[in-house]
Amino acid sequence: MNTSVRFKNLQPSDALKSYVSEKLNRMEKYFNGPAEANVVLSIEKFRHSAEINIMGDRLIINGKEETEEMYSAIDMVLDKLEAQIKKSKQKGRKYRSKGKTGAMMPEQLIDIEGDQPRVRIHHIEFKPMDVDEAVMQMDLIKDKFLVFTNARTESVNVLYRQKDGNYGLIQPRA
Repeated sequence: MNTSVRFKNLQPSDALKSYVSEKLNRMEKYFNGPAEANVVLSIEKFRHSAEINIMGDRLIINGKEETEEMYSAIDMVLDKLEAQIKKSKQKGRKYRSKGKTGAMMPEQLIDIEGDQPRVRIHHIEFKPMDVDEAVMQMDLIKDKFLVFTNARTESVNVLYRQKDGNYGLIQPRA
């Protein structure tokens, strides 16, 4: 992690710099790419404050703590930042996993060798229903086609909307 440490009203100390760098390098495991940390250590009368801003993985985290000792202020702000990072990463996982329960999964591109075009694969979930229910579903979602399992024949069917507004049904034959 790229770390810059600034001192305000405090003599620059290699011990403090190395302590902050060591603690911040432990947080590198939460970031996939490069991250940058800006640290400001300051003293005002009896208050020792540590302010840390971390930028990485499209994430900006800020934290500030004031105590009577500099090392405890650094530890406290790092604990606070770690909690913020975990919370935001967990939130991202929650939103990414929503696609697995929906009707359409993220599409995949497969390269076929040679001069062939790419094949775009869509993963969808389909449920058993009759043709009338599928037509009503098509009217609700206003899509061009619907893949479903025909409840009567127990085979996969495709219902599609034709240019004239009518519907077409594709049924596999054994």
